[in-house]
Amino acid sequence: MGVKLERATIRALLRLPRRARRLLAGRPKRADGRTLDLDTQLGLRLFALARRPPLEALTPAQARVEAERSLGLLGPRRPHPVAEVRDLDVPGGAGPRPARLYRPVRRTGPAPTLLYLHGGGHVVCDLDTHDDVCRRLATRSRVDVVSLDYRLAPEHRFPAAYDDAVAAFEALRSGRVPGVTPSFLAMGGDSAGGNLTAALSVAATRDGRPGPDFQLLFYPLLDGTFSFPSYRTFAKGVALDDTEIAWFRSSYLGPNGDPTDLRYSPLLVDEIPPSLPPTYLATAGFDPLRDEGFAWAERLEAAGVPVTHRCHDGLIHGFVSFADVLTAAREAIEQAADALAAAVGASGEHRG
Repeated sequence: MGVKLERATIRALLRLPRRARRLLAGRPKRADGRTLDLDTQLGLRLFALARRPPLEALTPAQARVEAERSLGLLGPRRPHPVAEVRDLDVPGGAGPRPARLYRPVRRTGPAPTLLYLHGGGHVVCDLDTHDDVCRRLATRSRVDVVSLDYRLAPEHRFPAAYDDAVAAFEALRSGRVPGVTPSFLAMGGDSAGGNLTAALSVAATRDGRPGPDFQLLFYPLLDGTFSFPSYRTFAKGVALDDTEIAWFRSSYLGPNGDPTDLRYSPLLVDEIPPSLPPTYLATAGFDPLRDEGFAWAERLEAAGVPVTHRCHDGLIHGFVSFADVLTAAREAIEQAADALAAAVGASGEHRG
């Protein structure tokens, strides 16, 4: 089946009456008192029937093509409108890195800005796979978004991605990115991008360096030891399984990497710095990473860090990529964007 036909088929099935969708999806899937979103369950069923190769069975280059193809099937048919989209270079850990600027309104001068880091296990995905979520965050929050194309493993192992995130953040903070002058600098990302954000925030705060003004985290990896119960509860059947997670970790850390390094596992820090920035954390109810997200929120709150945690009970890992076809995913992004807008407003910055 060609990509266009497969894409059209998926969308047609998701538009069927609810009773028909339930028949196709099967009996409701429940775990820990939560029920999987119907359209998410149907999507998982369709992808299982397609018998796509698991990423860990492919070379990294093949895995990136497969990830882009799979995400493209659920992506928008036409780009979500934004006033301005511009490619640019920003400093990275070993030289300039490609980035993309999204402006909700055309403007010059200082503006509130979000540095966004895409997910993909530090191995797959790029600016294009996460174009839609950046557009949606920018238009909804009225905040400029800079999306960073950090180096990927295994060609560039840990801490290359982290070093790129640090270099890009510091360049934005110090006004060294031409045409981008943040008046308020937030940082965020999904999965691996959330991991990089949380790790950078912890390191900056502990070292006494300026960190982000706000964190926007979608289902971040926070504990690379994979010891929480949700890893066992959702080991199979919810898109991100245990073998893929292990492949991501080994690709990123390499054979001699330390999964307890705080640049990879910020949840393992002995003491949460109370000066960490205000945080919005979105987790998914059917996600192997769910429990560490809950633990992170609890530790932030106990340390006195302002935190808002929203668990989207019926969704799975990776939901920011499904906003065009899943109402629940679209609403989750909108809630996060509203939290970002509120943080900018509370800081006294004016949005265009």
